Amino acid sequence: MTDIPSFPYRWLWEERSITSVANLTRADGEAFMGVAAEVPLHPAVQVYPLAEANRAIEGLRQGRMSGAAVLVP
Repeated sequence: MTDIPSFPYRWLWEERSITSVANLTRADGEAFMGVAAEVPLHPAVQVYPLAEANRAIEGLRQGRMSGAAVLVP
């Protein structure tokens, strides 16, 4: 397995989560990204103004969303 490269901790400031994939080499990741570039992806995103953050959170809690909720300042 390829080591995870280091980076300055300040890059994480204000991040809410970091997701990693286990058991993957750099070559595996590069091959996957090559295939992913050829697949027509259609992400599901619901955009909310920052003032409606509580409504977005409630929608997530109640399972009314498919995909990601994005808050825009």
